[in-house]
Amino acid sequence: MSVGEVAGLLAAAALVALVGFLAVPILKLGRTVDEFTLVVRDLRQEHVAKTATTVDETNELLASTNAQLQRIDAITSNAQTVTTNVAAMSSLFAATLGGPLVRTAAFTYGVRRAIAARRDGAAAGTGRRRRFGSR
Repeated sequence: MSVGEVAGLLAAAALVALVGFLAVPILKLGRTVDEFTLVVRDLRQEHVAKTATTVDETNELLASTNAQLQRIDAITSNAQTVTTNVAAMSSLFAATLGGPLVRTAAFTYGVRRAIAARRDGAAAGTGRRRRFGSR
């Protein structure tokens, strides 16, 4: 064997030793990557399950909220109907009793003023005069 062949054999042996030496960390890194892949898969499945649960709960909440809003809509429309009816009754009351009530109030006011004026006049001596000769 020549020196070149021995050098080639030594280089080949060194390369095999280097590959063997580097194979251990590469295998450990491969196992780490496999474990990481499993962890990510488990987390993803867990996350998907939680997300599905959250979406289901959100759908239930939205359905419940929609039902409540429909009830509130019915209550609001009933309140609007009541308000319209009260306004109509108020207008009817004002039209039916408002005029006579105002006239009655004006009449009683006039009567009170007349009675008060008569009392004030009698106290001052300017009231109604008596006929001559009658007492």
